[in-house]
Amino acid sequence: MDRLLTPVLEEAIEKRDWLGLRESIRNWPAPDIAALLARLAEHDRVLVFRSLPRHVAAKVASEMDPDSVDALLRGLTDEETRTVLANLKPDDRTSLLEEMPGQLTQRLLNLLNPDDLKESRYLLGYPEGSVGRLMTPEYVAVRSDWTVEQALDHIRKKGKDSETISTIYVIGVDWKLLDALDVKHLILANPSDPVEKLMDHSCASLSAFDDREKAVHAAQKYDLFVLPVVDSEGVLLGIVTADDLMDVAQEEVTEDFHRTAAVSPLDDHYTETSIWELYSKRIGWLVALVFLNLVSSGVMAIFEKTLASTIALAFFIPLLIDSGGNAGSQSATLMIRALATGDLKMRHWTRTVVREIAVGASLGLTMGIAAWALGLFRGGFHVGLIVGLSMASIVTVANLIGTALPFLLTRFGVDPAVASSPLITTVADAAGLIIYFSLARIILP
Repeated sequence: MDRLLTPVLEEAIEKRDWLGLRESIRNWPAPDIAALLARLAEHDRVLVFRSLPRHVAAKVASEMDPDSVDALLRGLTDEETRTVLANLKPDDRTSLLEEMPGQLTQRLLNLLNPDDLKESRYLLGYPEGSVGRLMTPEYVAVRSDWTVEQALDHIRKKGKDSETISTIYVIGVDWKLLDALDVKHLILANPSDPVEKLMDHSCASLSAFDDREKAVHAAQKYDLFVLPVVDSEGVLLGIVTADDLMDVAQEEVTEDFHRTAAVSPLDDHYTETSIWELYSKRIGWLVALVFLNLVSSGVMAIFEKTLASTIALAFFIPLLIDSGGNAGSQSATLMIRALATGDLKMRHWTRTVVREIAVGASLGLTMGIAAWALGLFRGGFHVGLIVGLSMASIVTVANLIGTALPFLLTRFGVDPAVASSPLITTVADAAGLIIYFSLARIILP
């Protein structure tokens, strides 16, 4: 617009008449003020921006390009920057932070109050359940080119606002994470030594986009109380601490317990959950399992004549299908927990299946002998043979189903806990009935 940098404005800037300048542009649209600032020298730009009313300054910042905002914020005090950020709309604040270099983003996040910080982390695009939603910027970092004495002075100054000072992070001039040091190493070191002399470059870190379960596993693996969080370029953004990770571990275990009972995970504590929500979290699975159980009914309908010819076969149906369901649930529980803790990986699929086939066959043989004796006593030779072979086959197959289903779900990105006891039992029931009646049709004279 032609009115930019009119003689009146030029004179106000030259005389440092910020009050007069503010009165001249107070009614301008924010894009025009942003355009005016873009024409000024960097020093003058900061001074003019400082003279703007708070709400106007925030609107102007949202209209400026990232490079100009970057330069502008570097010239403001922390308190001035905090005021600008607090007055920005959430979406404008997020757009600003997304375009900033990592080290400046980290500085700006440090200046936000807890509510704005939580909102900004959400809007920055960190996925639900990611480390980025969990991290806090309240940590102490020192430069690698400082002396130990400088580092300790900095810790004394900043430590009171930190989540923990037991671990001190070492960064470069570009704010990239270089190492993590126990504070005792700094205390015991020679004050004149450079911090770099204490480093061994063996620091474990997390990406802000990692799943929070990975943070729990990393803390267990490295036996750490606190873990640093970095962006894609290695810039230190924040930390996650053990108390947060313990909460995550508890939530994840609770969710797995719910899923293994065919209940959708509750969004809150049980005592704070409404009757309607408890109903809605359970009814879906129960209805789905009803339809799955129709498969078992269909199998029995197909073999109706076989069952009618030897009514003694009906006595052993509960025994056989319950045994198969129990064996399948056992193996599924072992697989789900091993996958959840990282003890098993997808690459272990073949070896695990072969191993569980051997275990299932051993269990089936033992239970088959017991079932054969029971069947021989209740129904004679043919029934005993059918029941014994069925038990051995059903337990082996159910054990294999319980092993394979969690791996299959994991392969398709579904929580393996969905392979719950009711689901395994339902699948094993249908397979068991098919095996039982097929053997009966073959063996019965």
